[in-house]
Amino acid sequence: MSEPNIKTKSLPKIFVLDTSVILYNHEAIYSFDDNFIAIPITVLEELDNFKKGNELINFEAREFIRILDQISYNHSINEWIQFRENGASVRVILDEGSDPDANKIFGGHKPDHRILNVAIKLSKEFPDRKVILVSKDINLRLKARALNIMAEDYETGKIKDLEKLYTGKTTLEIDDKSIIDLMYKQGFVEPNEIGITDPVPNHYFILKYNSNSVLGYYNPLTQVIEKIVKKPAARIYPRNAEQVFSIHSIVSPNIKLVTLQGVAGTGKTLLALAGALETKDDFKQIYLARPIVPLSNKDIGFLPGDIKSKINPYMEPLYDNLRFIKSQNNNYAFQQNIDKMLEEDNLVIAPLAYIRGRSISHVCFIVDEAQNLTPHEVKTIITRAGEGTKIIFTGDIRQIDTPYLDARSNGLSYLIDRLKGHPIYAHVTLEKGERSELANIANELL
Repeated sequence: MSEPNIKTKSLPKIFVLDTSVILYNHEAIYSFDDNFIAIPITVLEELDNFKKGNELINFEAREFIRILDQISYNHSINEWIQFRENGASVRVILDEGSDPDANKIFGGHKPDHRILNVAIKLSKEFPDRKVILVSKDINLRLKARALNIMAEDYETGKIKDLEKLYTGKTTLEIDDKSIIDLMYKQGFVEPNEIGITDPVPNHYFILKYNSNSVLGYYNPLTQVIEKIVKKPAARIYPRNAEQVFSIHSIVSPNIKLVTLQGVAGTGKTLLALAGALETKDDFKQIYLARPIVPLSNKDIGFLPGDIKSKINPYMEPLYDNLRFIKSQNNNYAFQQNIDKMLEEDNLVIAPLAYIRGRSISHVCFIVDEAQNLTPHEVKTIITRAGEGTKIIFTGDIRQIDTPYLDARSNGLSYLIDRLKGHPIYAHVTLEKGERSELANIANELL
């Protein structure tokens, strides 16, 4: 396909995609409406380095390469190729030379500088069109702006207003004490009795009248606000209303997907594991997994020892929670049962990458540190759920360990925002730290 006359097209923009965008979402090229998308050849070279491996990031690289291969079938990739009926086109830019040269300006022949050169080159080639560099890399965007190149983050999937992110719970001051009495007497009240006209499924409530209070949640099956009784899970006793809500959502059989979000010390992982152990008879296995985010952006291959010794440091926080649960139970049979579950793989603690490819039917699947996943990675995990499976995501959306995610773009925030109101989904934001007074001081003051 010959290069189109861009001046006659209704495509006002040319987007230059960075590698980080594609590794964030391999379907990113479908997010730019009817505009043109330029892929620097350096990006393909970097994707080639990522295509081998079992991590979700490797999957993203492989899938994008397959998409580009299908689009460019019988076409030359260094020409504009229309891949959508609305006129959206893609092209791989082979010539990364430009004047000025980003390599000389910033020093060193880095991939980022060659990507900048492509944006400079296209800006001069099509001066009447907006050329925008799209990158998850903040530093690259800053360098682009230093060269007067328009640069922006990849916004698809980002939460618009983080302050309005769904919390899953509401505290209501009740004017009539009879409502509290009715909840205790019959175990439920109608939503309209407390002024709720459009209740959210599985939403939690703290109903207060002076010093009296009662906990409840809107059950989408019965369509009433039912009283919640404070109960322990695997001998772990909830210390506040948020933890009561968390345990309730985990042990409720009609809730298939749960998200727990909160700062360190609020008990997210502990409650998820305790709730899973409490309902272990409902599942064939319990999977407890977390994404490995290597220190200093180095792969675990840099660490000494065999594979078990490499991954143990990343999994140790999960074992800490399991040991704590065992320590709270003086029942020797209970402790032996947990050890037996570990030995027989009925309780599996492993990196998230090791779970890929495994069947997750009739499984309670806990994903810890979910804020380090992209929205597409979260979707990939959920779509693998078979019959009888429950998935629990835990994390702190403000404690991101991966360089190309933030509080608005990570998979956990995306999931909370998109699934609010679904009858098989429940969410709880935990705010009160229960780990220790010292931990609370650190979260509040440091």
